[in-house]
Amino acid sequence: MLIIHSFVLETCACMFKEYEKDKPITGGINMSNEQLDLLRKQLDELNVDLLNLINKRGDLVKEVAKFKPNQGADKKYDPVREHQMLEKLKNQNEGPFHDATIIHLFKEIFKAGLELQEKDYHKEMLVSRKRKNEDTIIDIKGEKIGDGQPHFVCGPCAVESYEQVKKVAEQIKKHGLNMIRGGAFKPRTSPYDFQGLGFEGLEILRRIGDEFDLAVVSEIVRPQDMEQAAEYLDMIQIGARNMQNFELLKAAGEVDKPIILKRGMSATVSDFINAAEYIHSKGNGNIILCERGIRTYETSTRNTLDITAVPILKQETHLPVMVDVTHSTGRRDLLIPAAKAAIAIGADAIMAEVHPDPAVALSDQQQQMNFEQFDAFMEAVRK
Repeated sequence: MLIIHSFVLETCACMFKEYEKDKPITGGINMSNEQLDLLRKQLDELNVDLLNLINKRGDLVKEVAKFKPNQGADKKYDPVREHQMLEKLKNQNEGPFHDATIIHLFKEIFKAGLELQEKDYHKEMLVSRKRKNEDTIIDIKGEKIGDGQPHFVCGPCAVESYEQVKKVAEQIKKHGLNMIRGGAFKPRTSPYDFQGLGFEGLEILRRIGDEFDLAVVSEIVRPQDMEQAAEYLDMIQIGARNMQNFELLKAAGEVDKPIILKRGMSATVSDFINAAEYIHSKGNGNIILCERGIRTYETSTRNTLDITAVPILKQETHLPVMVDVTHSTGRRDLLIPAAKAAIAIGADAIMAEVHPDPAVALSDQQQQMNFEQFDAFMEAVRK
């Protein structure tokens, strides 16, 4: 309301200034102090009346929003309704203000009302920090993601064979980690690239998880596979390309498994939060938001790591936030500084890819670490 109050005062000052400029000069040039004080008093009273009317309008706008419960924050703006109101005001405007001035002033009032509706919408969201102030903590094999300590989810980009994943699992256990990731369903830009082993890959992950006492994480791309995949996985990932696959999000909300939701490469933070809301609205609140870089004009990295998204997401939601340093940079030489930056700014977990021999990997050879690099990575980020 302070913003509205300030706006009202500025509006009145603007109105008075224009009025003083345009009004005809009548009577004497000099005005007595008593007359000036009287007019100023009337202006002060009018300012309060305007403030009360604008606040009353704000209350009415919030009431109107209650009749649009399923339309979301972005759908509350009605340009047709706004045009009708502005035209009606123009037709009833008898001066001294020009129509353009009236339209400008009321557009600002309409904008302030829309912001009130958006604030109420975000208060209602299940993932919102305003709805639940305490942090959500997700327990996976004793790893309490969201507890204020950094956690790590590492593994190969793609599951290629039992032997390959076993070698990676041995390295993961050596560093005291409790989770392994690996892609079994691989949505690729080219239809001719390796797209994973499917459920055979999930079976390999589950076997490795049981042998090494590791929680297993992998991506699912089709809603109809969600229930079957949940039999193999301890945590399900929804990839960047599927962040707005709404049927997949709904299916993820109906399984009793934690979900890693990756941000779409062209998604805003608001888009990302609303995608998480889809999952939560179906009953599954165990969601980890994963910042994995966004697509910009920059070509020196595979994507651009939006590092400031981490504190923004933690302020706006109560969900833990992970940073995928592999996909965001696409460069092995940047993994350590990117991970350090993510932890420093508040990330709850780091995701990174490691392979026994990246040069012969079936996908993303240039960005996966070998075991020696993985040792250096873990030593550096844990300092």
